[in-house]
Amino acid sequence: MANSLFKEKLNSSEFLVTTEVGPPKGTDISEMIHHVELLKDKVDAINVTDHQSSVMRFPSLGGCLLVKEHGGEPIFQVTCRDRNRLALQADLLFAYSRGVCNILCLTGDSVDVGDHKEAKPVFDLDSVQLLKMIKTMESGEDMAGNELKGAPKFCIGASVHPEADLIEPQLVKFDKKVIAGAQFFQTQGIFDLGSLRRFMQYASQFNVKIMAGIIVMASARMAKYMNDNVPGIIVPQAIIDELATAEKGKGLQKGIEIAARLIKTIKEENLCHGVHIMAVGNEGIVPDILAAAELVAVGR
Repeated sequence: MANSLFKEKLNSSEFLVTTEVGPPKGTDISEMIHHVELLKDKVDAINVTDHQSSVMRFPSLGGCLLVKEHGGEPIFQVTCRDRNRLALQADLLFAYSRGVCNILCLTGDSVDVGDHKEAKPVFDLDSVQLLKMIKTMESGEDMAGNELKGAPKFCIGASVHPEADLIEPQLVKFDKKVIAGAQFFQTQGIFDLGSLRRFMQYASQFNVKIMAGIIVMASARMAKYMNDNVPGIIVPQAIIDELATAEKGKGLQKGIEIAARLIKTIKEENLCHGVHIMAVGNEGIVPDILAAAELVAVGR
């Protein structure tokens, strides 16, 4: 069975770059394929989101198979919102059988923030329990203690929020995720590097890799909207004000500039092990961000 190329890179001293693609709402996957082709040689791995913000889309696992087919290294985002433990285990077995070896374990957003508010949320497990479930499967058993005919072996990640208003509960959950088997963390969006520095003082005692989440803002209006409507996002007023200074039609360019500046500082100060770029529907600009941040991209 295929090994995780991403795990090999995690074990190196490279500054890693991951990004994500959002699957389409429908069967037309041409734009997603275009973005995979554009990004596969410029980043170390590509996350495929799992009904991000509880909006129904083409499935994360299907997107991961597309990334594989087109020569990229996928990270399968798995949320607990929509599936019980039977479905989660089945999806993970299928993923591994098709060479999808990197998993990001997430609890998932509430259905209340999405476009199917009448949907019944599942949440049979949370992200910590999902991590434990995967480790159980790797040991050769399912969650009910039954023997598996062939055990998977994954590179397992989780999320953490260094900019949370109350950091202590985040650190408690971070500890639990490390103990449960997380090998890497992609953080929620980082805008205040002071928060990242403080978090890394704590996180550096653990043998895990931390990748700072970088969200690209296209306008001051988008930043305000995300503050009001997207759980876990806190864009500081200073960045909103900087975005507001952009000339008409140049907001995204200003957003690229801000993202690149953050990435450059993180790399120069060696704050953490890499970055995870979230372009939020603008996947095509990721190469521009990498160039502006003066990163030597993979495969170039």
